[in-house]
Amino acid sequence: MSFGLPCFTETRLLVVGDIMLDRYWQGTTSRISPEAPVPVVQVQEKREVPGAAANVALNVRALGAEVTLLSFCGADAYADLLAAALSEAGIQHNLFRFPELPTISKLRVLSQHQQLIRLDFEKDFSQVDAADLVKRYRELLSQHQVVILSDYAKGVLRAAPQLITAARTAGLPVLVDPKGDDFSLYRGASLLTPNCKEFEQIVGNCATEAIFEEKARQLIA
Repeated sequence: MSFGLPCFTETRLLVVGDIMLDRYWQGTTSRISPEAPVPVVQVQEKREVPGAAANVALNVRALGAEVTLLSFCGADAYADLLAAALSEAGIQHNLFRFPELPTISKLRVLSQHQQLIRLDFEKDFSQVDAADLVKRYRELLSQHQVVILSDYAKGVLRAAPQLITAARTAGLPVLVDPKGDDFSLYRGASLLTPNCKEFEQIVGNCATEAIFEEKARQLIA
């Protein structure tokens, strides 16, 4: 069975959300460390790829759409790697850099296709003034047709109510990948895409599909 996709080459999307650098160290394991009962990985390959909202932007770009990304990051080498990868993919980006905060990164160590550990390096951006980002966002709305808000609860979308109101006032639909336990932040959005766990965190356990649908309609209302 084949599925056709619409043509996105004439579509312009504005993506706003938390970004991070996903790092992968891959290698072989043949012994246990004498220092602790953990495997020793002989690292043979390293790679870095844009993650979170930056990955959303990459996926949309892969469909052929024109994409602009707005987010926060540090003023460090990881921010440079993110910016370079986004530019290489043809994604326009405004990354607001803050020297006092690190670019969020997640390091995964893998061996034989198994993830052994994940190390997170982060401080959230919840205390950062979003005024410049909101100003730039308003300037860009007229150049785009759809807004995507990709929330990973790292602080960028603390301004979600302002962003949604501005987009809807401009006549643009807003698609939200939500996070957290308060979806009222996204009031006025055109579409929310929580997974089942995120949905039940808001409405409680859904034992049947009928209950799931009923609670979804209540939440929409």
